[in-house]
Amino acid sequence: MKDAFLTEIFSTLSGMPWLQTLIFTVIAVAIAIVVTAVVAFIVRRIARRKDWAGLLVKRARMPFRIFLLVIALWAGVQASNLDPWWREFLSHSMLVASIAAGTWLVCALAIFLEDLGLARYRTDVPDNRHARRLRTQVLIIRRITVVAAVLIGLGAILLTFPGVSAAGASLLASAGLISIIAGLAAQSTLANVFAGVQLAFSDAIRVDDVVIVETEWGRIEEITLTYVVVHLWDDRRMVLPSTYFTTTPFQNWTRKNSELMGAVEFDLDWRVKPDAMRDELHRIMEKTELWDHRVAILQVTDALAGYVRIRILVTAVDAPTLFDLRCYVRESMVSWVQQVSPQTVPHSRVELSETPLESDAPRKKTAPSKTPPDALFSGDARSELRGSQFTGPVEVQRVDPHE
Repeated sequence: MKDAFLTEIFSTLSGMPWLQTLIFTVIAVAIAIVVTAVVAFIVRRIARRKDWAGLLVKRARMPFRIFLLVIALWAGVQASNLDPWWREFLSHSMLVASIAAGTWLVCALAIFLEDLGLARYRTDVPDNRHARRLRTQVLIIRRITVVAAVLIGLGAILLTFPGVSAAGASLLASAGLISIIAGLAAQSTLANVFAGVQLAFSDAIRVDDVVIVETEWGRIEEITLTYVVVHLWDDRRMVLPSTYFTTTPFQNWTRKNSELMGAVEFDLDWRVKPDAMRDELHRIMEKTELWDHRVAILQVTDALAGYVRIRILVTAVDAPTLFDLRCYVRESMVSWVQQVSPQTVPHSRVELSETPLESDAPRKKTAPSKTPPDALFSGDARSELRGSQFTGPVEVQRVDPHE
């Protein structure tokens, strides 16, 4: 009886292909949901002990579910007894959807592996040069991986259409000409792409490096294949093409290490006492945690134009800390000058002289000149004599024509 009942059911479903397809699809989706639930349960149990499992769930949960769902629908369509045209159409649609979902899953797994590598290297520690270099390279590799996976997925989808595979030979024949035209049209874009790859692996700049670009101080916030984002000190963002850092000189304050040295300068009076000022410097440096205990010196670097130039050199673990330390030293030394050594404040000295001015000296009287002031030569007797030689009357001798 049972076998006869099942046989009757199958024969009934054979006469109703759409209902059969629906039933098979529901069964396949149910199986996919069960598999997804089992995998999620196992991964969550592992995530209680391992951090990587939680990161895997965060990155690959959605693409994994969609990929299983598409595979289940495809299996349901293949097991059905539909019209050949509809079966071929639905199978091809499921194939395209499975390639797209698989590409998404591959990208998610690649990003998960890259995040897993980045988690081992922290950038919030003082000596993080190696971690920042690795982070920069991984971010560039991530973008290249995603672009490559998407291109491969698009190529696989296109190859599922018969017309595209037939036109492959002609496309390959014209690939040389197309590449030349594309290279000329996208010359600047390709230059930025190659410059971005060069920056990632040449170690010229890394994410979180402190740089000076276009007279602006900032940190490297993001490095892409075509541009670099610099986070400036006042929270502005400067976006520069990748070729800027391969063709234009710039300052990188943290290329080798993050420790830096800075100067604080004062122009003080000649009555300053460098030894007392040096003792005060050591006293205030021992009170702050901004100093890294490497360098704290005071020197007299110049003594000209009525002033004595005092230069203080201090060091800190990184650029922001150094800026705060320089401000702290400057404020503390100004307070010390005002309270303890006021004679050190710069003074402007003026010397009063009793020497009479040349304009006040008695002038020697001279005889008035008879030559008008606008004459060719005037001013004294010698000038008037010379002027008479050029402006005096000229005697003209007349010759009698009858002689």
